[in-house]
This record gives sequence, structure tokens and C-alpha cells, in this order.
Amino acid sequence: MSAPRSVSTKLTWIDVSVPVRSGMVHWPDNPPIELVRTMDMGKGDPANVSRLSLGVHTGTHVDAPIHFLADGAGVDAFPLDHLLGEARVVEVDGPSIDAAQLRAVDPRPGERLLFKTPNSARCWKVDRFLHDFVYLSLEGAALLAERRVRTVGIDYLSIAGMEEGVPTHRVLLEQGICIIEGLDLSSVQPGSYELICLPLRLAGADGAPARVVLGVRPPER
Repeated sequence: MSAPRSVSTKLTWIDVSVPVRSGMVHWPDNPPIELVRTMDMGKGDPANVSRLSLGVHTGTHVDAPIHFLADGAGVDAFPLDHLLGEARVVEVDGPSIDAAQLRAVDPRPGERLLFKTPNSARCWKVDRFLHDFVYLSLEGAALLAERRVRTVGIDYLSIAGMEEGVPTHRVLLEQGICIIEGLDLSSVQPGSYELICLPLRLAGADGAPARVVLGVRPPER
């Protein structure tokens, strides 16, 4: 019997999560982010304690099926193999990621695909919401569903554009595809990585903030 697979300590890890902080950008109709120190040792309190208030689709996060499917599962029920394992970072440009671009990428069944777009270098530098972000088109989502990929990630607050939000999400979630949003891939080159994405285990929730890291193996000598 083979030994259980473990994460290699020889990997170099890159954090592709967006830091959560007060006043950071959020989806227009979602709750704002507040991180407030409620106890402060500098003011004589015995410890530092903070209060965090935010929507579950803040910063780097995972969408659960119930986000757009009335009978869908919560984020705590997502299979871990969607969130852990080999992933491919693909660099694409906009204004949207269409089916023609994806055919060139050649998505494979069971693959975890992370899209690096101009969003990474541009959108996270400002605290106001940018409506002209690069997104996955509806026809692109249909192709990924047809190819039966396992996971798809993108580097801004929604996988879908402003006009196709509901149908694009539904096409992916109905196929059981995990959606990771809000990545910062500015320091990552296209290629294969080891993905660790761990959303908070919020019972029955429609999404959850996540810490996402990518591991890369050093070149062989």
C-alpha cells in the first residue's frame, strides 16, 4: 500500500490572498469591511482584542452552490479535493475570457484553473470598486462546464461580469465547479502549482473568506 500523500516541505509557498482590512474594496451591494480594536493594551487593557465585520464574499473567498442555487450545498460541504491539489495558472487578457481563449488553454476534466488577468496588477491598488474588471464570459463558463473542470479561480471579486452574474455562476455551480474569487496573482507566473485553499468552515453559508497559497517546486539541478 502506498504512503498517504503529503505536502512537500521543499515547495516555495506564495500567498495569493488579499489582506483583509478596514475600508478595503468590496462588491457594491455587500457589507463594508470593519476591523476594529475593541481592547487595546496601549490603553491599559490586559490584551489586544479586535472585532471583525464583513460579508462572506469579501476579498479572497470561495462561492458555495447555495450562493446561486436555492437547494445548493453550503461552503462547509465542498469536497476538499476541489480546494487542494495541483492547479494551473493561466494568463489571459480581457475585457472578458471567452470560449476562443479557453480552447487555446485546453481545459481538462478535473483540472483546477486559476486565471491571471490585468486585474491582479490593477484592481487591488485602489479601495473603490472597478466595474471594468476582466471576467469569465457566459460562453466561457459553458465551455468550462462542458470540459468538467473541478475548480476555477479569478483575480477580482467576481468570476462573472456585471451583466451576466447570475447565469455565469449558475452554469459553473450546477456542474459542481468550485469558484474561488478575489485572488492576487500579480507575483505568480503561469504554470503548475500546488494549491491550498481553505475557506472558513461556516455552516451552510453561501461563501466564506479563504487563505489561498500556491506552492512551486524549485527547478531540478
